[in-house]
Amino acid sequence: MQNSQNKIMVSIGTLLLVSGTLILFSNYFNEKLSNAYSYMNSLLLNEQEEIYDIPEEVDNLDESTSSLENETETKTETKEYVDPYQKYYIGSLEIPKINLNKGFTELGSPYNTVNKNIEIVRNSSYPDVEKGNFILAAHSGNSYLAYFRNLYQLNLGDYAYVNYKNHKYTYKIVNIYEQEKTGKIAIYRNLDKTTLTLVTCTKNSHTKQTIYILELESVVNI
Repeated sequence: MQNSQNKIMVSIGTLLLVSGTLILFSNYFNEKLSNAYSYMNSLLLNEQEEIYDIPEEVDNLDESTSSLENETETKTETKEYVDPYQKYYIGSLEIPKINLNKGFTELGSPYNTVNKNIEIVRNSSYPDVEKGNFILAAHSGNSYLAYFRNLYQLNLGDYAYVNYKNHKYTYKIVNIYEQEKTGKIAIYRNLDKTTLTLVTCTKNSHTKQTIYILELESVVNI
């Protein structure tokens, strides 16, 4: 009789121990799940859609060629090429991975167009605006104006640099996605971050454009 009671007590104790352990683990996992949900929710709240008009000319020069391209190449063979817009530049974009180093003019300038330079998209912010979005567009394809022809080689984690007002801004790619060409772009970014957005036609496509979202990592004097 005593042995039976002892066995019952041991069984009850074991059951209570197991139950308590399960409750502790359940609370732990519920807490982790709650934290994960809160984190994802915060990302969704921060990453919002912004709509911008883009230069219509971007749609018209993809994969095109020009006699001016051959003319420019001929000039560079005989004489060092001098960028005719250099004196109008207020800054430059550098992407060492694809050997890109090109200036840009200010918003409102007649030279701020994809048919002459890398274009600053209207209503975007300059690099020195905290939590702003500096948006640049340029042609892809084969034209001498296709300054973004090699953007397709970039991957997440690659870097780009903007030189502006004696400061060098370092950005890292955090997102790359495609959209249909509609004359507008939907930009998805973390509004708590200062960002750089690059826009060009998607390689080997006449109907899509590719958007590169980069977040600011550092700023240094130059």
